[in-house]
Amino acid sequence: MTLQIEVPSYQLFINGEWTSAAAGDTFDVINPATGEVVAKAAKGDEADVDRAVAAALAAFESSDWRDMKPSDRADILNRIADNIAVHAEELVYLEALTSGGTVRRIGGNDIVMIIDLFQQMAKFVKEYPFSETLPVPIFPGPAHNFVWREPLGVCAAITPWNMPLLLAVWKIVPALATGNTLVLKPASNTPITSLRLAEIISEIVPPGVINVVTGSGSEVGEPLVLHPDVSKVAFTGSTEVGRNIMALAAKTIKNITLELGGKSPNILLEDADLELALPGSLFGVFLHSGQLCESGTRLFVPSSIYDVVVEKLAELTKTLTLGSQLDEATSMGPVVSKKQQETILSYIETGIEEGARLVCGGRKATVEGFENGYFVEPTIFADVTNDMKIAQEEIFGPVLTVIRYDNVDEAIKMANDSIYGLAGGVWTRDVNKAYEVARKIKAGVIWINDWHMLRNDAPFGGYKQSGIGREMGKYSLDAYTQLKHVHTSLVPELERRLAYGLLFNPPE
Repeated sequence: MTLQIEVPSYQLFINGEWTSAAAGDTFDVINPATGEVVAKAAKGDEADVDRAVAAALAAFESSDWRDMKPSDRADILNRIADNIAVHAEELVYLEALTSGGTVRRIGGNDIVMIIDLFQQMAKFVKEYPFSETLPVPIFPGPAHNFVWREPLGVCAAITPWNMPLLLAVWKIVPALATGNTLVLKPASNTPITSLRLAEIISEIVPPGVINVVTGSGSEVGEPLVLHPDVSKVAFTGSTEVGRNIMALAAKTIKNITLELGGKSPNILLEDADLELALPGSLFGVFLHSGQLCESGTRLFVPSSIYDVVVEKLAELTKTLTLGSQLDEATSMGPVVSKKQQETILSYIETGIEEGARLVCGGRKATVEGFENGYFVEPTIFADVTNDMKIAQEEIFGPVLTVIRYDNVDEAIKMANDSIYGLAGGVWTRDVNKAYEVARKIKAGVIWINDWHMLRNDAPFGGYKQSGIGREMGKYSLDAYTQLKHVHTSLVPELERRLAYGLLFNPPE
C-alpha cells in the first residue's frame, strides 16, 4: 500500500486575506534534498499584481498608518518581533525544507537576525529625523525652514531563493518603519516562508500593509516593477536580473535599491594565523553550499605558502558532512534546485577545461537516503588565474578558486579586477596592514580575520555591479523616505521682501 501524503496549498496573501490567483493556476514547491513536491503555491499574474497594489495603496493612503507617530511605529515593530519569535520553529522548518539551508544555520543565525532587526529598527525609528529644522537664513530674508522625511508609498520587494526569509525582512522592516506599504514577490523556488511571514505580520498591522503575490518574474515581477502606483522597487538577486529591473523601473523613474551578485576576494597575507584563516576561508565559501552573494569565492594566497594552504584546505573540506538540511548534524545541505546543480557542475567542467587543477570535489554528491537530492561536493580549484571564467563569474555554489600572488599590491589589483564589489576580506596578524588592504579593496563590506559577519546596525550593499544603495540599520531608512522642504516667510510686509524686486519695480 502506498502512503498518500496531502501536499499543502498556499494562496496569495492580499489585503490581509488568503485568495486564489485570478487564473486559478498553481506551481510546485520542491524539497531539494529529495526532489519531491512539498507544497503548491498560487501562480499569480498581472491581474493579481493590480489587486495587491490597490490594497497596498489604500492602506498607505489611510492616515492611521501613514501618519503614525514614530513611537507607535516602534511599538508595532517590537510586537512583530515577538510574534515571529512565537512562530520561529515553524519558520525555520519551512525555510530549510524548501531552500536547502540547514536548520543549524537558519535557526542559529537567520531567525535570530530577523527578530533582532525588528527590535533594532524600533530603536532607530524613534531617533530618525522625520522632521529637521534649518537655521534662520540671512538671505533672501527671515524665514522658518524645515525638512520632512516622508514615506514613498507602495514599495515592491522582489526577493531571491537563497535566504528568502531574511532577505525579505531586510526590505520589509525599513518600509514599515517609515510608513510605507508593500507588495512582496518571493522567488518561485521558495515562496512559503514569505507567505507565512506576511500572515504573521498582518496580525499586527492593518490589512493591505503587507501583501504577497507568488509567481514568475515575467508574470508577477515585471508587472510589479512597471506598475504606475509602485513608488519603489527593492531587489536582491543576480546582476543580470538587476539590470533588467533597473531598465524597467526607469520607465516610471522609480526609486530602486539593488543588492546583486558578487565574486568576493579573500586575501591571505603571509603572517596570517592559518589555524584560524583556513577554516574561516572555507566558512566564507561553503556556508549554505556557497549560495550566498557575498561568499569569499576567490582566495588569494602568497606563493611562499600556497602549496601548504591548498593541501590543508583540501583536508579540512573532507571533514564537512553533506546531508539533509533538516538534520542538525549536516554541514552542507543540497543546492536549491536541479537547475542550479546543473549550472554549478557546468562551471566546474569549464574550470577543468580552462586548465585549473581540481583539488577536491567537482561532482554531484550522492547522499545515502537522499539519492534524488540536488547535492554538489564542496569543490576547490588550485592554479587558477584571475582571468578564468570560474574566477570572474558568479557560480553561486560550493566552489572555491585559489589564486597565487607574489606581493600584496598584485593581490589587491586582482581582487579589484572584477565587475563586482560586494564584499572582501583579509587575514593577517597585523591590524594596521589589514586596514591598509581594506581601504584599497573596492567593496561594500570588508571582513578582517572573519567572514559572513553581517550586523543589523551596519549597512550592507555593493560597489560597481554588485548593486545600488544599502540595506540594514538606520542607513536603510533613507532609501524608503523622500525629502520635502517647507519654507515659511517671516516677513509680512511686501516692501521688505527684497527678492520680489527681481521681478517688480520698487514702489515710488
